[in-house]
Amino acid sequence: MSSARPELSRRTLLKTGAVLLYGFHMPLAQAATAGFAPNAFIRIAGDGKITLIMPQVEMGQGVYTSVAMILAEEMDADFAQVTLEHAPPDEAHYANPMLGMQATGNSNSIRAFWKPLRTAGATARALLVMAAAQQWVVDPASCTTAASQVIHAASGRKLGYGALAARAAGLTPPATVPLKDPAKFTLIGKPLKRLDTPGKVNGQAQYGIDAMPPGVKFATLAASPVFGGKVAHVDDGKARTIPGVRQVVVLDDLVAVVGDHQWAAKKGLDALVITWNEGPGAAIDSAFIWDDIRKASAQKGVVAKAAGDADKALGDGDRLDAAYELPFLAHATMEPLNCTVHVTPGACELWIGTQIIARVQSSVAATLGLSPDKVKVNQHLIGGGFGRRLEPDMAIKAARIAQKVDGPVKVVYTREEDIQHDMYRPVYRDLLSASLKDGRIDGWTHRITGPAIMARFAPPAFQHGIDVDAVDSAVDIPYDIANKRIEYVRREAPLVPTGFWRGVGPNNNVFAIESFIDELAHKAGQDPVAFRLAMLEGTPRLKAVVRQAAKLSGWGGALPARTGRGIAAQISFASFIATVCEAEADENGEVKIRRMVSVVDTGIAVNPDTVIAQLQGGLVFGLTAALHGEITIAKGRVQQSNFNDYRMMRINEVPRIEVHLVKSGEAPGGIGETGTTAGPPSLGNALYAATGIRLRRLPIDRDVLAGRKQA
Repeated sequence: MSSARPELSRRTLLKTGAVLLYGFHMPLAQAATAGFAPNAFIRIAGDGKITLIMPQVEMGQGVYTSVAMILAEEMDADFAQVTLEHAPPDEAHYANPMLGMQATGNSNSIRAFWKPLRTAGATARALLVMAAAQQWVVDPASCTTAASQVIHAASGRKLGYGALAARAAGLTPPATVPLKDPAKFTLIGKPLKRLDTPGKVNGQAQYGIDAMPPGVKFATLAASPVFGGKVAHVDDGKARTIPGVRQVVVLDDLVAVVGDHQWAAKKGLDALVITWNEGPGAAIDSAFIWDDIRKASAQKGVVAKAAGDADKALGDGDRLDAAYELPFLAHATMEPLNCTVHVTPGACELWIGTQIIARVQSSVAATLGLSPDKVKVNQHLIGGGFGRRLEPDMAIKAARIAQKVDGPVKVVYTREEDIQHDMYRPVYRDLLSASLKDGRIDGWTHRITGPAIMARFAPPAFQHGIDVDAVDSAVDIPYDIANKRIEYVRREAPLVPTGFWRGVGPNNNVFAIESFIDELAHKAGQDPVAFRLAMLEGTPRLKAVVRQAAKLSGWGGALPARTGRGIAAQISFASFIATVCEAEADENGEVKIRRMVSVVDTGIAVNPDTVIAQLQGGLVFGLTAALHGEITIAKGRVQQSNFNDYRMMRINEVPRIEVHLVKSGEAPGGIGETGTTAGPPSLGNALYAATGIRLRRLPIDRDVLAGRKQA
């Protein structure tokens, strides 16, 4: 086998054979031409070029398009002429206002930056108007703006933003600036085409895995298959005979093979004979973890929220108790984990797509014993984050490997390594009790038991024993319940690393709550939609979408045998969403999802097409987990390894998905994760309507649906 790097790749073919579809350029962070820089988000050069700095990272959710729309809207910029740059690691200027750190996650990119970005754009516009008014010696109030120009209608004069850049740069920004009346928006609210799509079609888009600094070598790695295990011995004799293999790097907890290309590194890794010291992790398995978490859930937790007297109400009414369980889940992003690193004496440079660029910088700096300013991080597009790239572990491991390599090295995980060394969505057990009185819920308790991601990731968000993420959508349950108590029991799964997964805390709590609400409706002998509507007087926006979802889905209409409709309602990430699933289960327990109808009030939809796409993708993501998703552990080892045993929803399984947006003047809500949280409970409720079998644990057990075993 030749060790030469292949000259022709799919990306090269796309780049040479594709036609440029759109004039929107997205380079790696490059120095903007000197000119007007009124804030951290906007640069206007003397030649009129407008560069917008993206405080959040694009990982398929359309945020670059939406952020650009918000800035350009308030600037009155010519949207077709702006250029985007990834923000560098700089928490002083680009920290997410809702998270207090430079991070993209929690469906809050638009929520968090809505006002700051509008203010930034409006400030730039005001300064440009002031500059033009000074030059023309007119009242700024007599000037208007449009398409990157300041216009003085009375005299017929116009000046482009580039011509005004130098003068505007010397002006003092006004203390306050008026924001546009939403009725006058020309960009926001329009279904504009995604700005990152052309580059993804023609091969110009650069993901982290595409970074190719001069002289780069390729590496792949193997960490201990057992949680917490260490390297005991490595026999690399055979690996070194593989053409293209250049180096074997042995660290205390992992082994990497470096080669001229990825195939050489992969074949070299396969040829290694590695002996591991497995340690105590080898005693851990799924049965132990579930037994432990079930015992923990029997204990009283820390009260996260309480109102009225829940215990008295539970004793007075018609009571129902239920427990719901969700398993570990991997992220399995389309772009495997990767990081390219070049370590030189006293410095380091990285190329990566990450949701936490500043934390990557500081973590790698600490690993290498450098100050953060000596670590340069080049941000790239991300081929799927889902929370996995909120962790710096891949960058840290790549940097440790790169310390042993002369020149830059691109470290790419195999899919097996990716799935078996993830930061998993935690296991959760939800214990719920409720009492009915006069056909309504009178008493309610909800005990959430599971790991505390926040205790590790953001300690300030873990106070008094409560993980704010773990109880999200539980403490703010939307139904009118006078007597309630929500508790949290922290229970870590020994040695199993856990992290954020798309939907975070709500994907657990919405499943448990909406499944239980459905059970209570049937216990009360009421229609599930009517039961919900009667308890949503305090949340009219949610009540409205529940009504509309029921209407649009044909709720109550006739269906074939073993087919049913189920509804789930939620306020998650400041969006109000109701989803109806129509599904069937055959006699063998096989499930077919026929139709999904979601109605969402997410406030002002900056780009309606993006909102619809995110809900569609989120529903598929959540339904995939409900149908197939589960990570199991035996002898300290993750048993799943690739898409053959960690199934994705296939194209023939995807139902017709209808998304309906409610027009609203409220501030934007989050949307990237709401579909994920909506899919599983609506499906479970539909299957109950179809079969009379209640599924309280995911993924769906087909043996239970077929009656071959008890739930």
